Amino acid sequence: MKTELINIIFGMKIRQSRIEANLSLSEFANRCDLSPSYITEIEKGRKYPKNDKIMKMADVLDQDYDNLVSIKLSPSLTHLETILSSPILGEFPFEEFGLDTNSVVSIFTRIPDKASALAHAILEIVRQHNIKEEHFLRAALRSYQELHENYFQDIEDAADRFANQYALDITPPLQQSRLEEIICQKFGYELNNTELVNQPLLSTYRSVFIDGRRPKLLLNAALRPSQIKFLLARELGYQYLKLEERGNTSAPDRVESFQQVLNDFKASYFAGGLLMPRTAILADIRTCFARESWSDEPLLQMLDKYDVSPEMLFYRLSELIPQFCGVRLHFLRFNGTNNVYKLVKHLNMSTWLLPQSNEVSEQVYDHLLGVCLLKEMATATAAEQFYNRPLVGVQIDNFIHSHERILSFGLARPLALSPEIGSSVTIGFRITPELKNTVHFVDDPAIPVTIVNDEPAISTAEKEKIGREAALNQLVAKMKT
Repeated sequence: MKTELINIIFGMKIRQSRIEANLSLSEFANRCDLSPSYITEIEKGRKYPKNDKIMKMADVLDQDYDNLVSIKLSPSLTHLETILSSPILGEFPFEEFGLDTNSVVSIFTRIPDKASALAHAILEIVRQHNIKEEHFLRAALRSYQELHENYFQDIEDAADRFANQYALDITPPLQQSRLEEIICQKFGYELNNTELVNQPLLSTYRSVFIDGRRPKLLLNAALRPSQIKFLLARELGYQYLKLEERGNTSAPDRVESFQQVLNDFKASYFAGGLLMPRTAILADIRTCFARESWSDEPLLQMLDKYDVSPEMLFYRLSELIPQFCGVRLHFLRFNGTNNVYKLVKHLNMSTWLLPQSNEVSEQVYDHLLGVCLLKEMATATAAEQFYNRPLVGVQIDNFIHSHERILSFGLARPLALSPEIGSSVTIGFRITPELKNTVHFVDDPAIPVTIVNDEPAISTAEKEKIGREAALNQLVAKMKT
């Protein structure tokens, strides 16, 4: 058992015994010949006293020494011990949300019985919904991004410094040969483009990083050139930002810690900043939004101008639009085929009601633009036609029940490493009176409108429950008269 957990359990026992003995913190500290601040540190699990001090405490509390130092908790506190020892609690980035880990632990241990009941409920939810540590940490990252509206000035500045330091051409697109030159000559990398495609079991990886005196980066030659360039730029991000804890494969098979998830995100953000410099692409975004009518050409032109994939472009838009255009948005990426679609990435800065499950059935969410694009692409005579020029779409969703109106536009094309699977990315905005001031084409009558019946479905059992409640209320009102 970790030292931190032993300290927490000991401090919890001391606090509970002190309260049961009806001793204030000052009274207990005075009888133990210790300072109140030291006792506070013990009860919070930050300090573990020496044996002579523990013996004195046991005597004052009329407790058995062995019971105090034992790591065993009463049966009612078993679930609390489980959650306190959970790697999820240890890895959660409380400090990124303005919290102190010890303060959070203190909340759990202040009223152990009730905290244990809460812990039991949390663990049951985790088990029933099969929530894994990886899902938890990635959800924490999304919350962290949304808290900052997905904009990070320090990484933007780092990308600008790197571009200046290595005299990168300010006119996009950034050349792959220049990135290869920097990563090999300045950072001592060895690049390999053949190893992954020659091994079937490894051919689904986009890249593999092998650390060493001369680091190696294995790149999957089956990827599109724009994806190779992104991987090179991201690798430079790891080195330039000095991000040590990281995933060694793309995409990573395992998530070891929140720091790994955060560092992977930072390196990718850096890459986007290098490939799509903020000043240049902001001008393109504003030009696109200033159009009075919708056209897919501005998006396609940006793809060509910066030589990036649809996902790279749309993710960059999600970083800059809320910060510089004052418009909140949501970002969705779906992969799917055969009417089965998976939500593989999302951000929700518009607080719109997003799908509640990763697996999205077309019957429930067939109105989503990302799903519509995948279905349209699947029915095309040859999906390969979208390999170089993606399918573009736009629509407005009118929701009957909530009266929400959502403007969405997006791109879709087959995955490079799995061409039988389609991938779509969309960005959406709540339509408000203010949106017209930024996105001028929102009133374009040519944009298709979808009417969505979002009234919650009520099962027969739920209807019966509502009927029973109404009948019961009538009975109670009658009997009171």
